Amino acid sequence: MAQLTNLQYPALYGLDESHLVPLGQFLLTARTLTAFNKMQQHALSDGIDVQICSAYRNFERQMAIWNGKALGKRTLLDINNQPIDHSRLTDEQLVDAILCWSALPGASRHHWGTDIDVFDGNNISKADLKLISDEYVDNGPCAQLASWLNQHAKEHGFYLPYQANKSGVSPEPWHLSYFPESSQFLSQYQPDSLRQLLSQAEITLQSALLKKLDTLVDHYVFFVANTPE
Repeated sequence: MAQLTNLQYPALYGLDESHLVPLGQFLLTARTLTAFNKMQQHALSDGIDVQICSAYRNFERQMAIWNGKALGKRTLLDINNQPIDHSRLTDEQLVDAILCWSALPGASRHHWGTDIDVFDGNNISKADLKLISDEYVDNGPCAQLASWLNQHAKEHGFYLPYQANKSGVSPEPWHLSYFPESSQFLSQYQPDSLRQLLSQAEITLQSALLKKLDTLVDHYVFFVANTPE
């Protein structure tokens, strides 16, 4: 795993998981886990089975996702969930296209153990889940879940950091963040540390990323919905 000997808060960048506890195959902070268990039980009483499909991801895992999309080995989707031919894009355009749905390694909220992606286990299996917006609206299998979360997630400390006109990342109705802790992680985040980390990493599009990294961090890390509403 990538290392920085002078990194002050390695957990912010997916380089340390010693603060996390297991929930089956997933890792979360202890407080996030407690809050999730309570929210899950609340939802079950309303007929909704909130299940996690993604939680903590380390830096190397996030970089594998990034490199896969940059190299055309993983499907790259536009804002409307339509496939994009990566070979037709410049490096700068490819960076923007990947960031539409995937976080930059070292800049993902999934590095913290406070953020989870969820689905309704009553209506769709994890294997069939695509994590696209259509699944969470109208007659989608997770539409009832999305409506329930909008009403009740805040009661358990969770909120949606990625919302229309409130975040640089495209709206993700499946992405929940445990605000009491994730807000603290965000306040400690250091763009200079990310620059050092990416400079040492074997990441595709490195030059294009470093060229406009400050702008990317402002837009995709710091520009999120501020508080649960």
